[in-house]
Amino acid sequence: MDVEMVKTLFLCTSEKTAFHLFITTADQPFQAKDFSNSLGISRVFLAPAELMEQIPGMKIGAATVFGVLMDTENLVQVVFDKNVLSGEWYGCSDGTTTGFMKVKNSADR
Repeated sequence: MDVEMVKTLFLCTSEKTAFHLFITTADQPFQAKDFSNSLGISRVFLAPAELMEQIPGMKIGAATVFGVLMDTENLVQVVFDKNVLSGEWYGCSDGTTTGFMKVKNSADR
């Protein structure tokens, strides 16, 4: 069973008013312009560490899709790269910098 590791990026606009958690394949380079254009939004940047800790409650190096569960104000939009969802499983951080977990993409598989 193949498990592809992902990278999870916490992004924001320059005004720090819109936030995105982008889950993409670990080997794919991130292009902010392409990401912004595909969503039809203003250019995004990596969010500052203090906002990452404050809004979804995650630390640098430990971003995970499960971090949005702590976003009680629903400020963060989760965006999955289609390549991540094409496999049956993917590997991601468990919310720490040392642990990882395997996540099944669909119960139908």
